[in-house]
Amino acid sequence: MAVEYDNTTRIFTLHTRNSTYQMQADSFGYLLHLYYGRRTKGLTDWALTFSDRGFACNPYDAGKDRTYSLDYLPQEFPFQGNGDFRSPMLIVRDENGTYDCDLRFKGYEIVNGKYSLSGLPASYSESDDDQTLKIFLEDERLKIRITLLYGVLYENDVITRSAILRNEGQETITIEKFQSACLDFTHGHFDLITFHGRHTLEMQFDRQEMNHVSHVIGSRRGTSSHQYNPFVILADHSATESHGRCWGMQFVYSGGFKAEAELDQYFQTRIQIGLAEEKFSYPVEPGEEFIAPEVIMSFSNEGLNHLSHNFHKCIRNNICRGYWKNKPRPVLLNSWEASYFNFTGESILSMARYAKSLNIDMFVLDDGWFINRSHDDRALGDWIPDEKKLGGTLSSLIRKINSMGLKFGLWIEPEMISENSNLYRQHSDWALSIPGKPPVRGRDQLVLDMSRKEVRDYVFDSICNIMNQGSIEYLKWDYNRSISDVFSHTADNQGKVLYDYILGLYEVLERIIERYPNVLIEGCSGGGGRFDSGMLYYTPQIWASDNTDAIDRAYIHYGISFGYPMSVSAAHVSVCPNHQTGRITPFRTRGTVSMTGAFGYELNPEKLSEDEKTEIREQIRAYKKDEYTIINGMYYRLSNPHTENLCAWEYVSEDGENVIVNALIHESHGNSPVYYVTLQGLTEGAFYIQEENGKVYPANALMDLGFPLPKQSGDYEAYTYHFRRM
Repeated sequence: MAVEYDNTTRIFTLHTRNSTYQMQADSFGYLLHLYYGRRTKGLTDWALTFSDRGFACNPYDAGKDRTYSLDYLPQEFPFQGNGDFRSPMLIVRDENGTYDCDLRFKGYEIVNGKYSLSGLPASYSESDDDQTLKIFLEDERLKIRITLLYGVLYENDVITRSAILRNEGQETITIEKFQSACLDFTHGHFDLITFHGRHTLEMQFDRQEMNHVSHVIGSRRGTSSHQYNPFVILADHSATESHGRCWGMQFVYSGGFKAEAELDQYFQTRIQIGLAEEKFSYPVEPGEEFIAPEVIMSFSNEGLNHLSHNFHKCIRNNICRGYWKNKPRPVLLNSWEASYFNFTGESILSMARYAKSLNIDMFVLDDGWFINRSHDDRALGDWIPDEKKLGGTLSSLIRKINSMGLKFGLWIEPEMISENSNLYRQHSDWALSIPGKPPVRGRDQLVLDMSRKEVRDYVFDSICNIMNQGSIEYLKWDYNRSISDVFSHTADNQGKVLYDYILGLYEVLERIIERYPNVLIEGCSGGGGRFDSGMLYYTPQIWASDNTDAIDRAYIHYGISFGYPMSVSAAHVSVCPNHQTGRITPFRTRGTVSMTGAFGYELNPEKLSEDEKTEIREQIRAYKKDEYTIINGMYYRLSNPHTENLCAWEYVSEDGENVIVNALIHESHGNSPVYYVTLQGLTEGAFYIQEENGKVYPANALMDLGFPLPKQSGDYEAYTYHFRRM
């Protein structure tokens, strides 16, 4: 069984294939965390220690026993009001303005299968080995009931967490903080790994030693943000890619979040993640419930690559859904960097004809296709095709492109509204804006209030009106600003708006998926501003960054790979000098980096040289040969580009037979050293043949010694090698 309960000790044990998680409802009814690590037998309550800690507060129930304090005991769901002065997961306020609660264990339930969450994305499972544990906590004074949810995805070595607060009293309870998961460690020498960034340079790897300060990352932007990703890792200080213990926590949510990690005065570590506190104050009326979004947790004692594999498998198999879940994606040409707003129907058709001649599968028409959209400061919300600009109806354009043998895709930004739009002139109150205050603009646009039903219905109907005009098989769903003016003109409490906004977004996405189940939706927020597993539940791929520069993208992909499978990350080859950085890189290098995930192009093929067109045909041929391994294989990071002049990565098919190795050397120097690439994940004792030159290598030597790369002939050289097990 994945979930066990010892009635004598009141200890719960959760087993995955390679890990064990334990907690105990103690004699006072408090839920203490015991263990999360490699799979083990037996109970671990002996790890708890008790002593008089001086200023540590003691529950009234403990009487004169000063050795019992929740200020140092490891907890499963720490809350404000129990004498624990570390960061809590839950803060509630009653109608008297008092911040306090006292949650005690009241029971449990073990259910076969994985729980789901109403209105929120959550991992799912069809395996008979997976189970759900529900633990019930109650506060008798406030009459609130907390249901802690634990989902065990046995084969993936994943444990998920969520919580539901139900108000069973007669007075309103206001939630001021509600996080979803926490891990308490009684000792250890750890590093905290986070991923910071900005627009056009997302997911930058950062590793810091835990010390006696509070480490906090998060987003106050209404979205998960470019600035920080809602994914954190706690690792042994000595942990590497292939050795050592590490724990990961990933928030399945697309709005504001907060992750905290702290080393306390007793050298104990707490790490937690959940909803952002800023602009959040959520009233729960009698009889109502509030659901905390899910957190995916995983543990590895075989290093960071193995931890990443656990998350990759979970997202591919238990988060992504629908027709495109594990299917090869069409190689596409996006019009944005090719023409921006400056195109006509004829220029689009000409570009599509060239795309077809290069064996591209799909043409995507980006921004500028609807009325009055000659600049990014107008027309958002007025989703009516500009027939004058398109040279006819959108339906006609789609038919002409389809007749070439190309699929058709379209860009849209449905959550936004321009002040210079018919929609704003008719419904200015549909924008999030504060009465009496000029709005704060972002990219000259405002945000539609997705917490309102009439707005959600308008967005859904607008998208359907467009989708029904022809065979649109791909939708790029963009979102290009942060939320600053948090005021809904119909909300009874503004502290609810940001959370309800995300619920509204998810509702519309779910309706679109149900209506058009075979459409490939790509999430985007100026690139990676909303790159999270909450969006991946609805959009099985995300545009990783608006930066198409191959070198910057190599760093971005490196960071993404820690928590997300590269199959969900879209990347395109663009022209040089690059439009974002001005850098010039070899065409082959741009292809090598872009073929890391969902592959495509962002350029005007009419302006390419014949050599570049030939290179595109070869890249597409190579990608389609490798795409199954890229989508479903095990991904390994073989170097750290932040500390080495080399960025190397590898895909290994699930059966270990096929291996793809990519390497990118950043800078060329005089009399430079030879760079070696050391492989991982091969079949022990086997031999592999390199398809490019026919050489045979012993697997163990490739994993210990590696093989040398050729001498560079210039900056930014990239290489791809294929190995096949003999």
